[in-house]
Amino acid sequence: MSSSSEIVVAEPFYECASSSSSSSYNREYVSRDTRPFTRSITYGRDYTAEPFDSEKLPVTLVSEIQRFLRVANLIEFDNPRVAYICRFHAFEVAHNLDRNSSGRGVRQFKTSLLQRLEQDEEVTIRKRKEKSDIRELKRVFHYYKDYIIKHGGDCNLEHRQRLIKYRAIASVLREVLDTVTNAAGSQALADGDTVRAKSDFYVPYNILPLDQGGVHQAIMQLPEIKFSVAAVRNVRGLPFIEDLKRRVAHIDLFDWLQFCFGFQKGNISNQREHLILLLANTHIRQSNKQAHVPKLGDGALDDLMKTFFKNYTEWCKFLERKSNIRLPYLKQEAQQYKILYIGLYLLIWGEAANLRFMPECLCYIFHHMAYELHSMLIDAVSMTGEKLMPAYGGDSESFLKNIVSPIYKVIQEEAMKSNNGTTDHSKWRNYDDLNEYFWSPECFQMGWPMRQDHDFFCVNIKEPKLKKAQAPTETTEEDNWEGNADEETGAASDEGRKPKWLGKTNFVEVRSFLQIFRSFDRMWSFLILSLQAMIMMASNDMESPLQVFDTHILEDVMSIFITSAVLKLIQAVLDISFTWNARCTMHSSQLKKKVLKMVVAMIWTIILPILYSSSSKKFTCYSSEYGSWLGEWCYSPYMVAVAIYLLTNALDLILFLVPAIGRYIETSNFRICTILSWWTQPRLYVGRGMQESQLSILKYTLFWVLLLLSKFSFSYNFEIKPLIAPTRQIIKIGVKDYEWHELFPRVKSNAGAIIAIWTPIIMVYFMDIQIWYSVFCAIFGGFYGVLHHIGEIRTLGMLRSKFQALPAAFNHCFIPPPVKSKRSRKGLFNNRFQKVSHTEKNSLVKFVLVWNQIISRIREEDLMSNKEVDLMKIPFSPELLSGKIRWPVFLLANKVSVALCIAKDFVGKDANLLRKIKKDDYMYMSVMECYESLKNILEILVVGDLERRIISGIVDEIEESIGRSSLLEDLKMSILPFLHVKLIEMVELLVEGDEDHHVKVVKVLQDILEIVTNDMMLKGSRTLNALNTDREIEAESTELFSNVVPELFASKHSIHFPLPDSNPLNEQIKRFLMLLTIKDTALDIPSNLEARRRISFFATSLFMDIPTAPKVRNMLSFSVLTPHYLEEVTFSTKELHSSQEGVSISFYMQRIYPDEWKNFLERIGAEDSDDRSDDIKEEDLRNWASYRGQTLSRTVRGMMYYRHALKLQAFLDMAEDDDIIQGYDAIERGNDTLSVQLDALADLKFTHVISCQLFGSQKSTGHTQAQDILDLMIKYPSLRVAYVEDKEEIMTNKTQKVYSSILVKAVNGFDQEIYRIKLPGPPNIGEGKPENQNHAIIFTRGEALQAIDMNQDNYMEEAFKMRNVLQEFLGHQGAHRPTILGLREHIFTGSVSSLAWFMSYQETSFVTIGQRILANPLRVRFHYGHPDLFDRVFHLTRGGISKASKTINLSEDVFAGYNTTLRRGYVTYHEYMQVGKGRDVGLNQISKFEAKVANGNSEQTISRDIYRLGRRFDFFRMLSCYFTTTGFYFSSLISVIGIYVFLYGQLYLVLSGLEKAILLEAKIQNIQSLQTALASQSFIQLGLLTGLPMVMEIGLQKGFLTALKDFVLMQLQLAAVFFTFNLGTKSHYYGRTILHGGAKYRPTGRKFVVFHSSFTENYRLYSRSHFMKGFELLLLLVVYDLFRKSYRSSMAYVLITYAVWFLSLTWLFAPFLFNPSGFEWGKIVDDWKDWNKWIKQQGGMGIQQDKSWQSWWYDEQAHLRHSGLCSRMIEILLSLRFFLYQYGLVYHLDISGQNKNFIVYLLSWVVIIVIFLLIKGVKLGRYYLSDNHQLAFRLSKVVLFLGVVGTIMALSFVCKLSLMDLIVCCLAFLPTGWGLILIGQAVRPKIEGTALWQFTRLFAQAYDYGMGIILFAPIACLAWLPIISAFQTRFLFNEAFSRRLQIQPILAGKQRRK
Repeated sequence: MSSSSEIVVAEPFYECASSSSSSSYNREYVSRDTRPFTRSITYGRDYTAEPFDSEKLPVTLVSEIQRFLRVANLIEFDNPRVAYICRFHAFEVAHNLDRNSSGRGVRQFKTSLLQRLEQDEEVTIRKRKEKSDIRELKRVFHYYKDYIIKHGGDCNLEHRQRLIKYRAIASVLREVLDTVTNAAGSQALADGDTVRAKSDFYVPYNILPLDQGGVHQAIMQLPEIKFSVAAVRNVRGLPFIEDLKRRVAHIDLFDWLQFCFGFQKGNISNQREHLILLLANTHIRQSNKQAHVPKLGDGALDDLMKTFFKNYTEWCKFLERKSNIRLPYLKQEAQQYKILYIGLYLLIWGEAANLRFMPECLCYIFHHMAYELHSMLIDAVSMTGEKLMPAYGGDSESFLKNIVSPIYKVIQEEAMKSNNGTTDHSKWRNYDDLNEYFWSPECFQMGWPMRQDHDFFCVNIKEPKLKKAQAPTETTEEDNWEGNADEETGAASDEGRKPKWLGKTNFVEVRSFLQIFRSFDRMWSFLILSLQAMIMMASNDMESPLQVFDTHILEDVMSIFITSAVLKLIQAVLDISFTWNARCTMHSSQLKKKVLKMVVAMIWTIILPILYSSSSKKFTCYSSEYGSWLGEWCYSPYMVAVAIYLLTNALDLILFLVPAIGRYIETSNFRICTILSWWTQPRLYVGRGMQESQLSILKYTLFWVLLLLSKFSFSYNFEIKPLIAPTRQIIKIGVKDYEWHELFPRVKSNAGAIIAIWTPIIMVYFMDIQIWYSVFCAIFGGFYGVLHHIGEIRTLGMLRSKFQALPAAFNHCFIPPPVKSKRSRKGLFNNRFQKVSHTEKNSLVKFVLVWNQIISRIREEDLMSNKEVDLMKIPFSPELLSGKIRWPVFLLANKVSVALCIAKDFVGKDANLLRKIKKDDYMYMSVMECYESLKNILEILVVGDLERRIISGIVDEIEESIGRSSLLEDLKMSILPFLHVKLIEMVELLVEGDEDHHVKVVKVLQDILEIVTNDMMLKGSRTLNALNTDREIEAESTELFSNVVPELFASKHSIHFPLPDSNPLNEQIKRFLMLLTIKDTALDIPSNLEARRRISFFATSLFMDIPTAPKVRNMLSFSVLTPHYLEEVTFSTKELHSSQEGVSISFYMQRIYPDEWKNFLERIGAEDSDDRSDDIKEEDLRNWASYRGQTLSRTVRGMMYYRHALKLQAFLDMAEDDDIIQGYDAIERGNDTLSVQLDALADLKFTHVISCQLFGSQKSTGHTQAQDILDLMIKYPSLRVAYVEDKEEIMTNKTQKVYSSILVKAVNGFDQEIYRIKLPGPPNIGEGKPENQNHAIIFTRGEALQAIDMNQDNYMEEAFKMRNVLQEFLGHQGAHRPTILGLREHIFTGSVSSLAWFMSYQETSFVTIGQRILANPLRVRFHYGHPDLFDRVFHLTRGGISKASKTINLSEDVFAGYNTTLRRGYVTYHEYMQVGKGRDVGLNQISKFEAKVANGNSEQTISRDIYRLGRRFDFFRMLSCYFTTTGFYFSSLISVIGIYVFLYGQLYLVLSGLEKAILLEAKIQNIQSLQTALASQSFIQLGLLTGLPMVMEIGLQKGFLTALKDFVLMQLQLAAVFFTFNLGTKSHYYGRTILHGGAKYRPTGRKFVVFHSSFTENYRLYSRSHFMKGFELLLLLVVYDLFRKSYRSSMAYVLITYAVWFLSLTWLFAPFLFNPSGFEWGKIVDDWKDWNKWIKQQGGMGIQQDKSWQSWWYDEQAHLRHSGLCSRMIEILLSLRFFLYQYGLVYHLDISGQNKNFIVYLLSWVVIIVIFLLIKGVKLGRYYLSDNHQLAFRLSKVVLFLGVVGTIMALSFVCKLSLMDLIVCCLAFLPTGWGLILIGQAVRPKIEGTALWQFTRLFAQAYDYGMGIILFAPIACLAWLPIISAFQTRFLFNEAFSRRLQIQPILAGKQRRK
């Protein structure tokens, strides 16, 4: 068949049997296509039941035909003809969808399927069991139907799984049967079996099977689910019900809403289940508070109404609009109305797509639709007499097309204007701008239906076009109903007016450093005024702080208020200028207020200086009464003015001290409150009422008062006061003889020197508060940590000592209290966990069960060996119910041996021996258990009558001696060690259980009996004597013994060996053996450090302040949402064994985790340790490696522990004692009803959704990740995957891309679509991760939502605490209920390299002690992308869990915390639960991560959220906000700039001659303070103090001695170099992004194999951020050193500059120090070749920056291409600093003599021009002569070279040009050249395309090549020394060496495998 011809198919024959004959008919094709179908039939082929590929299908067809093809594959073996019919039906559907086969891959698919149909046609007919196809189809269908009916309510696991499969098959067969029957017509109906229109057997569902076939499932039998379903299905009294029933058989409230408003079916199904689950979970908690009622409680609905519509009602209140939620008085109707309103909001939210980021936009939509809903419910009529109907009702996509899509298009077009975030923020509207438009009453002018010609929909700034209105603009009936004055719906537009672009709303993100001042103006004003005040105080030589109240000093100090007025004027001007582009949307009152503020500030700026100058020293004084403490007090008019000026601050102080008043004023709509708040705060919807409780205010105020007092005391005494006297001396010294041409000779008082001295100190003054914050953070954080029991159990010894208290602590935390008793939370100092009380014996069993489950899970993770598991587990037996517990062996290790040693040499009384043994509880327990175990084993082992009598008698004698306290008198204790040896021998034989060892057992028993009776019993055995008497043997006892003992146990019937094969008995014997044999080595169990850490932390957390857990059924439900893009899912076999980096992942893992690899081999029973061995399954190896990387499979496994924990906890809640003793694992395997109920409860409470953005495209292309994700869904059936599908659909003969959000789960080994919700367009408009989260959040469930990244992990023992954590949402703390719960993180990637260790400690410090302080007492913890728990309903009604605007929301997670706080949310932090997290481990990856975070912080700096927080917080909370967010990065930038300012100040002093003159004057006058002042910039590097929180946290968790050792070790491993290098990264990217933009996401790869980075890669990454700055600092230091030697000592130079030398060398060489194999000669050679190739490679279109220097250079300037004029001017001004070298140095040349004329400087430019011309001439010569005139070109170069040399020689003879002059010229001209390059880059738009730009590029290439050679040379020299490479490996991997990990084989493997 030709591929170009249309594919057609003939009809199959469906033979119908009649009574007389068989006839045939042709099946009518379903389509309306009249063309005939023809095909050639292939005969004679043998039929083979091979499956047809049902997975790789065209995207346009997959959702419609995949189910038919899958079912065909499932039933093909048993029913081939039915499989053929299913495939034929799939072909028909495909052909109807795309007749012309225009879709991608459709033609190929049709051809392939047609060929298969031709092949199977005749063969399948022969295998048909019935006479016709219809009968065959019915037969198979009825088989599945009967099975479903028969086993529908079966709880058996096998039947349940088969039911799922059969329901899916029956559903498809029903659909095919319907189609066939309709096609066959009356002939088919003659069979007499009618079919229904729709299948009820299987409807794809997520959690709740709401179809008729799912009523028997366990989750549907829960009463709360039944009540919720009944409430949702109550449609009584609704209008249009009859019309709806004609369409849908079984209807509910959601069907009615769809009918009225036109929502999509997928959205309806999704939100129906969503609401039912919310109602059920809320109801079950409410029902515990009130009498049981067999229906949905009103309390549950009231709670949901309150949480869902709190934001909406506040929005209505803010806009002074009446809420459209109106409820009837009848209770039953009210419940129905409430469900309708909640359902309406959920449906709007569920289909809103990107509009979900705009919560007030959703409020606007809901406001109008709720009015329409209420109008329909009350049968309201319009003015025309018709019933009111929704404006946008209609088909199933009406809401999407008419409401969502128009607004979405605005968002999309505005985002396109951003040009991927590079356009200036003021030129496009982001999500916040569009949403904030709905904060003003003007939004109602859009009307309803929305006017498409409204300004809101205009996106073109310059040429607005009038859009055709898609909806009428007439007034709706809402205006006339109940006096509702919503004039907006009737707003008519001027037809002649063109819409205009509204511009920004309320705020404009201006890229300027002034934003920092504008946002935190109070802080900067306070610091500036404090600095001025301290200078004034120091200038007045105050001896005591009380002197400040002296009138003259006070007046001087009060001059700060003039500065305050100036600062307020600056703030007012900035407010106006920065919000200019938002003036169109700003309310006129706000504009007036801004102007008025500026006028008032100007007035005060004029009045205060005038009064100060006019009334200076003119005081009016009053004397108080005699003896009064006031004495005489004076004032001036200026002071009175200041008092008036400060009146507004008095009001702020009152509101600060009484926060409730401020909260009421800000949130109230009363006129007086509005007036009061109008002046102080802009009237915005967010940021109101954020005041904390008075206790919280007191705590963080105390923190900052103490901090500020310390900071100001230090600054005054060590920074400011020491400079006052020297400053006075410098002012007096007259310097007239400068060493250069002074540009400002008339400036008096040596102002340049004073500026050079004071500026660095002032910068330190503004920066060091960050250091003080670190100090106080460490102090307060450590104090809080101790109070909350952090690190209470740090070691195994501590664990053993507290283990007996764990059951009681476990009971208090995890066992729900009885309903009648309410347990209080633990206090800080409560110690109620000493012993297991009698009333808690039942809970002891539960502790043992949970403990053993935890140990089993740790074993499954290969963190323990089998032997360690036996040592750690607690024996589980019925005796636990009586309160008797046998502790794990690791607690009892060596106790028996020690007890034997004590007893054998003990002399004294029995009571003393017993007391000595009882001193150690574990020793006493182990002795008693061994004794009892021996008795039990002998009782089972010995079965002979005589033997049993003897043993029983001996035991009685021993116990009689114990009772008489005569044991030491009756027994010889020194024989105990010999008995110990024999017992071990006996128990070992019993454990082996080998029948051939029967004789050995007998011999051992005889030996034991002989030792006891003959050697130990000093008085002999009465039992044996009695036996002698009974037998009447006349002989001595020795003869008796010799005759009787050999006969004992000898008979085969005397002992039962081997012992019965009973698991409890075997466990008891093994435990007995361990008690006898385990020595001190068990004290280090478990040996794996990670297992130790986890167990210790779990034990510690039980003693923390943790809420009591409710029953699983009563707990809050929650979801986990994990976004995934292209990260690893599971390592493939190819990836495991590939060695592109020199070492395979498998090889690496085995060397890094040797103990875990050994445990893994033990677990799977593999003997060969080779990873390619046949003993190791491929899947096992892949999983083992993946669980140790940063993979999605590791994350999913960890999150699924929640489900395991919930099932186990539900089991403990529901099970009886017998069930518990039977064991949880036995219940799970038993497939009984209880197991099904556990699954149902787990489904009700927990959901995990992965948002796999590319899953759809990966499926269609057959990507391996798609299969890996499917495997995860199959492995974890409750896992759900959401993805975005983009497929092409043919509409009106045009191909159009359609986007849909889809949720799938695994059914029958395939992914099955559950919900499909069409989107208005591509969802990724803004930042990728938040958009990915947003599209999937509609599929999450529950009241809480945990945001988990795919590089995180979880642990079984931590999952048990989720119930407790969720209880925090229900506990009110202070004035608010928590809306975000912060959780602790453990960084699991810090175990190998030193860099990973540093990063791990740094991150651990932030996520523990840092966040501990942020949450309490500072109250400024936000959300940092960590495993926080969100109040889901709160956030889904307020914009989601992140923000997504391009670039500005680069750090998307933290904006969720900002948004929550601004909307009066409450963020807490809890350390009793932890989640694992991975971090980057290589320097390049770490640097990219730091750059991304710095970029994000710079965007935060200019964001509206930070601005509003800075302006709305009270003063001290604002300080907390600043120094814990953007302030940290700005302080880092200030510290780096301070170094530059210091060095350039020194350069100025040296080159100008000021320093020399001042020092010489100081020596003459012997003024030491001048020398001190000039050296004052050698301030102590307090930066190390920022590491104090890290040391404090390590001390809390591991002990302070360990913390000190780790800190010293980190310094030896060059941690200071690492953190200093990171300082450069932070400061560079933060500063550059604020100035020019260019923030972007930087993928780090999250690689865990530490690999070598090439020199080229390091240069590309660090050239501008570190190398260039390092060279500049080096140049400054060299120049300073050259010209200060004549008058300053070398020691002084070292003291001043040692820190800067360290900084510069760190920035230059750290990337090579931390580069694995960075000093190996082979790598050096390869890097050199690669470098030369890269630097010389021409760039161009398609050439990546890693291939060509030119491409990289252009990419490196990308931030300048979109930079504004102001930013370019600043860049040019900063570049001018490089000209200072040339200006200063040319006057110090010998050739210039002492000439200080400006001509000297101009002549130096002539030299530069000559150099440029020479270079240009050589370039031109190469261009014109090098090809055809080589000789001439070479001669010309020789002539030029000789000319240059001759000129230099001539100058040296004539003008005394020295060698030093040449060196100084290089130092002068090289910076000038670089400055010219920077200026050329800044003015690129003006010179691009000219010769100047080409020259700039050429010069830049030369500079980069030169810098590369300078960097490369020392590295190459060091590479010659082998010891350097060994030293580098040692300090890079010291952590690995200390753990005895095999690093050398890894590094050697790289060389060997390369």
